[in-house]
Amino acid sequence: MVLLAPALAWAQAKPATTPVAPRPVVVASGLENPWAVAFLPSGRFLVTERLGRMRVIDPEGKVGPPLPGLPKVAVGGQGGLLDVIVDRDFAANRMVYFCYSEPDTEGRSGTALAKAQLSVDRARLDGVQVIFSQSPKVASRNHFGCRIVEAPDGTLYLTLGDRFSRKDDAQKLDNHLGKVIRIAKDGTVPADNPFVGRADAQPQIWTWGHRNSQGATLGPDGRLWMIEHGPQGGDEINVLQAGRNYGWPVITYGENYGGGKIGDGITAYDGMEQPLHYWVPSIAPSGMTFLTSDRYGRAWRGNLFVGSLKFGFVDRIELQGGKVVAEHRLLADGGARIRDVRQGPDGLLYVLTDQSNGQLIRLQP
Repeated sequence: MVLLAPALAWAQAKPATTPVAPRPVVVASGLENPWAVAFLPSGRFLVTERLGRMRVIDPEGKVGPPLPGLPKVAVGGQGGLLDVIVDRDFAANRMVYFCYSEPDTEGRSGTALAKAQLSVDRARLDGVQVIFSQSPKVASRNHFGCRIVEAPDGTLYLTLGDRFSRKDDAQKLDNHLGKVIRIAKDGTVPADNPFVGRADAQPQIWTWGHRNSQGATLGPDGRLWMIEHGPQGGDEINVLQAGRNYGWPVITYGENYGGGKIGDGITAYDGMEQPLHYWVPSIAPSGMTFLTSDRYGRAWRGNLFVGSLKFGFVDRIELQGGKVVAEHRLLADGGARIRDVRQGPDGLLYVLTDQSNGQLIRLQP
């Protein structure tokens, strides 16, 4: 059963649209647990594999060799090489940004964000520079978060998980656990970040009180939308506002694994934001994008698309007046975990399946 936050009444749903069933077309296969896809000029793709590899795929689906130049990656559990995006001015600067689980010398790790230039021949990464490292590093292999979004003003958002064992730190501003940060492309802190100048807060923090976000995208209004995993139920869609507290682990619509309340077992608290939408049971959401094209018909334009790791479908979400009014499952055979969902430059949707023989799939109208 899928539940909505109390304010999102199904009575406001608009009439059902005519069903559209795009055909899944395999663009490339043989990828080992791919995590993210970005789009290069001339119909090429840049794909990360969680085991620490980044590859270029040509328009015919040929998968290139791993690109040299990556920093050392802590691979294990949920950790590895994770998200990747290309600069909106890639044609001029060839810059890419990627995040990964960064190890230290004592067996701990944390989410890091790096940038590099993809060589003209697309054969290597040059000038790799780490521009952010999560603090503190933790002896955990879980909850790295690690989705990157370029803001309209050219700054970068990065989602950071609570590392599972340190969930209470999501409610403290003196660390980067369970936060979303915002930095400039050179790693400096924008002067208008909400906690700049506070001695008790990390200046990179944009929002706090998060658990583990594995999906983020810009909304039609230019704001950052994100999804995050609940513990057992309570996966959320949030529309982020600077400086706001999104509640984890004080409020949640989930429960402990195996049952039992988390903390006081409450779902609302003064000064903490409610999600736009939540799922019970969890769908384990990962990867999200808004469709801005008419390639699937006008009814799909403006819909939000979210991948499900747990059930192996893409959730097409209709919104009206800033509220979720309907959901529709695509690729609902559950055959593969859906790790990433993105709209390509051609206006079509692309998904990655999280498997040892993972695939890049285009949803063909």
